[in-house]
Amino acid sequence: MAKLIKGIFLGIFNVVIIWIALFLYSHGAYWILLLLLLGAALVNFIFISERGYPYRYLLPASFFMILLVVYPIIYTVYVSVTNYGTGNILSKEQVIAQLQERRIHDGDAGSYSYTAYRDDQGQLWFLFTGPQGELLLGHAGQLERVQEGDASLNRLAEFTELTRADLVRATNEISALSFALDETSQLQMRNINSFGVYRPQYQYSRERDELLDLESGIIYQPVLGYFQAPDGTRLTPGFREVIGLQNFRKLFSNPQVTGPFMRVFIWTVQWALLSVGCTFAVGLFLAILLNDPYLRWRRFYRAVLILPYAVPAFISALIWRGLFHTELGVINRILKATIGSGVPWLQDPVWAKVALVILNLWLGFPYMMIVCLGALQSINQEMYEAALVDGASSWQQFRHITLPLLMVSVAPLLIASFSFNFNNFSVIYLLTRGRPPIVGAQTPAGHTDILISYTYRLAFESGRGVDYGLASAVTLVIFLITGTLTFINFRFTGALEEVRKNV
Repeated sequence: MAKLIKGIFLGIFNVVIIWIALFLYSHGAYWILLLLLLGAALVNFIFISERGYPYRYLLPASFFMILLVVYPIIYTVYVSVTNYGTGNILSKEQVIAQLQERRIHDGDAGSYSYTAYRDDQGQLWFLFTGPQGELLLGHAGQLERVQEGDASLNRLAEFTELTRADLVRATNEISALSFALDETSQLQMRNINSFGVYRPQYQYSRERDELLDLESGIIYQPVLGYFQAPDGTRLTPGFREVIGLQNFRKLFSNPQVTGPFMRVFIWTVQWALLSVGCTFAVGLFLAILLNDPYLRWRRFYRAVLILPYAVPAFISALIWRGLFHTELGVINRILKATIGSGVPWLQDPVWAKVALVILNLWLGFPYMMIVCLGALQSINQEMYEAALVDGASSWQQFRHITLPLLMVSVAPLLIASFSFNFNNFSVIYLLTRGRPPIVGAQTPAGHTDILISYTYRLAFESGRGVDYGLASAVTLVIFLITGTLTFINFRFTGALEEVRKNV
């Protein structure tokens, strides 16, 4: 029974693979086709060969790891060395095809007057009269030369002839039509009264890899993702092209890019340190208070203090955005009532950063409180009794007993929290959207942007269009930083385990 099920599964799997392979082959996606066939061969080997039996259990996890982790990393690396962005979205073949479809009006060919008809199915028919008096019957993009008295002309009497008012109403429909006059020329609507002859504007030579303007005779060569004339004139759109490390050079050598990037990077580190430090300090303080067995209503306090953690972060961020509103916010209204003036929370760079730290403190202290409370309760109370016998003060007990043993459990979480806040996009974007902007920046950088929000704005909010290549370069920088932090976390965790053993 198991062999039958395996056979049915492999049969269906291989049929699907063959269908996808034929589709990829017809579209010229040869690299994806090769990877697909290699993967299919591996699956068949694992399920057919006895030697592949142990790998059956690794296959699902490996597949999703490659799909969701390895492939995005590889693709991000690839995009970071390309000019992929606004103006360079299409492939070179697509751009060539698009440019070759551009047509120019041939004034020397004369104009074609026409009479339009609509048949019972609502389709349009045209009777064109050429410059030399020749008659052409047009329908569905095709032209047929006719003479007076032809049977095909008699059919037009059965159709409804369009009046001038009808032509005006159908202008958009008619202007979208074209009729092949010969191998290169087409008839297209020139105005409400006539059609004109349109010829291709560009001709591409695959052997010389150049584009010829048939009207001016200018030759365009491919240069850095664009077809460019000798005088530097570029044709748009451009195409995707590998440009090497230019995005990284731009990131680290162009002052208008490097300056804002370094300011964003420094604030990102400050933001992560301030977020972790403030939330840990407040969380530890509240945990010490709630750990006191003589504190009345401890359960009530715990329930109240956990509420910010229970509310979704995006809701809290939007609420705080309203509270920090300069004119209508409750905080400024209280300040104006007490000290006579408010604070430009979201307009001034310094106060915007303060607002972000306050918001993240509100969101993060319950988590730190829970972690610290659990760690405090795991400390052996006999140590404190021994310290009291030795005459240690409360501060000495905290410094030499509580904090070292607390850090054994909490330090790895602090490093993980630092990594999380390093990429904490939602708080930044929902409260300030990275604003206020940095004046003079060539890229869309703001005073409160962190690297991840800066990357997002590079990719989707640039005033000159998106720049996926540069955004991917920044993403790789973030990846290297967070990867280094993860490595330090593992090493630090191992060091703390040695401390635990010696306690």
